[in-house]
Amino acid sequence: MEQTDTQEHNPHSPAQWEQSPLQWADSREANLQGLHNPLQGLLGKFIRVQVTHALGTPFDENSAPCVQGVVYGTNYGTLASPAPEGEEPDGVFILGPRHPVKVFDGRVIALITCGDGRRYAVAAPGRSRYIVGQVRRALRFALDPEDCRIHCLYERSCGAVVFSRTPEGLRFLLIKNRRSANWGFPKGHVENYETAEQTARREIREETGLRVRLLPGFSCQSEYVISGVIEKSVTIFLAEAPDRRITVQEAEIEDYLWVDYHKAMQMLKFDNDRTTMRRAYGFLKRLK
Repeated sequence: MEQTDTQEHNPHSPAQWEQSPLQWADSREANLQGLHNPLQGLLGKFIRVQVTHALGTPFDENSAPCVQGVVYGTNYGTLASPAPEGEEPDGVFILGPRHPVKVFDGRVIALITCGDGRRYAVAAPGRSRYIVGQVRRALRFALDPEDCRIHCLYERSCGAVVFSRTPEGLRFLLIKNRRSANWGFPKGHVENYETAEQTARREIREETGLRVRLLPGFSCQSEYVISGVIEKSVTIFLAEAPDRRITVQEAEIEDYLWVDYHKAMQMLKFDNDRTTMRRAYGFLKRLK
């Protein structure tokens, strides 16, 4: 029988990790807390936009922020709805309509902060769902993705419960993100045209250095709302690691541990994570 306190420790881990205070805000809050954008009150709000540069408008010297030599790939304009002082964006990009419009009513589905201080809102029809990769692609004609931070109303992340088989039994990988006080699974945002499985493999590779095999037949999905604003969907797979040699992404990951099932259940603080862990363990037991 496995010992409930068995764990393989990151040699660079703080000696007293068990004493880390549980903070209310975990990585699920990091997107909103890290926004630091005076426009954040607009996210999710319904607004009216007065279009100043319709879809297909050629660039000219007065056509900020469009890149010279191209045409506008979306409708673009100014906020026509009342906004608190200091919350007026420099402009609003409109996603959805594929024809020129003069006025648009929709919901703010993303906020953009550029390195030079410019701030933009992105609006779309009320029931539309755009994630960060889709927004980035739609605005390539206007903005340098390397110079902008995009925060979306809708987030989709994928990752996995990563496990390894050892002589002592199954061991599970838990990580602590630098933006969080809590332990969890490797995961991250879906980008570009990735499938959920591709995202999970990429995020695990980036965060831990592991190349894993996703086990067919297992996935868990959870949905929740961050701070009453950001709507998030998370899909977690089950992945086997051929070895346990970790190379952490130091900019993102503070710590990691290989632990047995019982210790993992003690360390996971959120019900959906614990439910996922329980289902993954049961799935592996049934495979024997």
